[in-house]
Amino acid sequence: MSAMEKILVVDDDPHIREVVCFALQKAGYATVSAENGKQALDCFGRERPALVVLDILMPEMDGTEVCRRLRAAPATAHTPILFVSSKDDEVDRIVGLELGGDDYVAKPFSPRELVARVRAILRRATHVPTQAQQALSHGRLRLDLDRYEAYWDDKLVVLTLTEFGILRTLIERPGKVCSRDHLMNTAYELHKIVSDRTIDSHVRRVRAKFSALGADPVETLHGVGYRLGPCE
Repeated sequence: MSAMEKILVVDDDPHIREVVCFALQKAGYATVSAENGKQALDCFGRERPALVVLDILMPEMDGTEVCRRLRAAPATAHTPILFVSSKDDEVDRIVGLELGGDDYVAKPFSPRELVARVRAILRRATHVPTQAQQALSHGRLRLDLDRYEAYWDDKLVVLTLTEFGILRTLIERPGKVCSRDHLMNTAYELHKIVSDRTIDSHVRRVRAKFSALGADPVETLHGVGYRLGPCE
C-alpha cells in the first residue's frame, strides 16, 4: 500500500468525517473530505482519489446521485466506492450495491473495520497480473487484467471493480458452476457479511451492461450459482 493513495471521505457529519479521516491517515492514507454531494464531485475533479468513502443520506446531493454520476463517466467509472449509511436494512444495502458501490458499511461502524474494507478494495484494485495473465478470453468476451477492462468483441463494457472481479472468477472457470459462496470468497476479501442477494445484485448489473450489446455471458443455475456461458 502506497502512502500516496488518497481517499475522499464524504459525510455531512463533521465528527464522522474527522473519525474516518483520522483512522485512514493512521493507516497511511492521505485524505480529503467533503460535507455534501456537490462538494464531493468538485473535490473528486481536483483530487482524483483512489477510493471514495461515501455517505448516502446528505443534503444538496445524496450519495446515490454522486455514485450515479461517477459511474456514468468512463474516466471515473472504475473508482471504488465504499458506501456508509445509517440505513442498515438489506434492501438499502442492495440498492447501494446495484447503483455501483463496491461495498457497504452501516453506521455505527468500527473505524478499524472501515479501514480494513478500504484496504481490501484497494488491494484488489492495485493487483498487478503477471505477464502470462494480462488477458483472459472466452468466445467473444475478453478481460484485460492489466487495465481492468471488459470487452465484448471490440466494444468496451465499463464495470466496477467488484463486477470485474466476479466476471474474472467466472471466466477462469468457463462452463463450471460457481456457487455464491465461491464468488463471495473471490470478489470480497471480507465476505463474512456479504449476503447471497449482494452477489445477485452485482450479477444483475453485469448482465444489464452486456445486454445493451445483445449479450448475456452469465448463466444462472437456480439454487446452485452462476457459470459463464459460451459467449458466442
